[in-house]
Amino acid sequence: MTTHMGKLDGKVAFITGAARGQGRSHAVRLASEGADIIAVDICQQIGSVRYPLATPEDLDITRKEVEALDRRIVATQADVRDRAQLRAALDQGLAELGRLDIVCANAGICPMEDGTLCEGFVDAMDVDFGGMMGTVAVALPHLEAGASIIVTGSTAGLMKGTTEMMGMSGGVGYSLAKRMVMTYVETLALQLAPHFIRLNAIHPTNVNTHLLHNDDIYKAFRPDLEKPTRADAELAFPAMQAMPIPYLEPGDVSALVAFLASDDARYMTGLNIRLDAGAMLKTPMF
Repeated sequence: MTTHMGKLDGKVAFITGAARGQGRSHAVRLASEGADIIAVDICQQIGSVRYPLATPEDLDITRKEVEALDRRIVATQADVRDRAQLRAALDQGLAELGRLDIVCANAGICPMEDGTLCEGFVDAMDVDFGGMMGTVAVALPHLEAGASIIVTGSTAGLMKGTTEMMGMSGGVGYSLAKRMVMTYVETLALQLAPHFIRLNAIHPTNVNTHLLHNDDIYKAFRPDLEKPTRADAELAFPAMQAMPIPYLEPGDVSALVAFLASDDARYMTGLNIRLDAGAMLKTPMF
């Protein structure tokens, strides 16, 4: 019997926001390449986020899908805004899996509810930038030469005008957090390079997840309608990309994550990679 040799055999990946969407897709793709998984997700609602966030049941589906690939997984509920929770989740995974080679700081939200003054802005920055920094911070003491850190940015953070389009303060915070990812990656990658630890960011355009499919985003793309539906928004989504597609699938992002995690990308570091179907080639105000 021939055993499939994956590009990530023997490696362990720490993934935040792993209960569904891009995070679950990354966990399953990396497991299919041979990696064991330490999966983290908050699995509860954040007040400023109007669309439903993941549940414990979602995280359990991720666990089952990884185990179906005959890989090990330690799945824990933790809030990326709390480094003590993150560290405890990572320590639990390390106790069982023994090492850490890949970090996917993927957890992200786009809050559009300002219950108090700029609540959405604070939550977006705390999760999308602070949570990313915390994930990297708790992981660094456990990384050795050859390790790969991959953080999730967004084309929205690179485009002029998206801040205004997002409207609420949470949208402004989301755009700022994703923009700050660029400088963070280039700066820290330079510090890590002598240790042969790599750090790169992926900046996707729209991705087919809950963060895209909700009433606030539909309204942002169809301000001409009072209550736009998904079908209404999908007529406008392709205008953002040079290739006339509405959005990427999570697996499209996971394919790049798997490449960056592998030794095939061993000399790629400090990159802000646009995975955007040409969105950034178009006029910034689409």
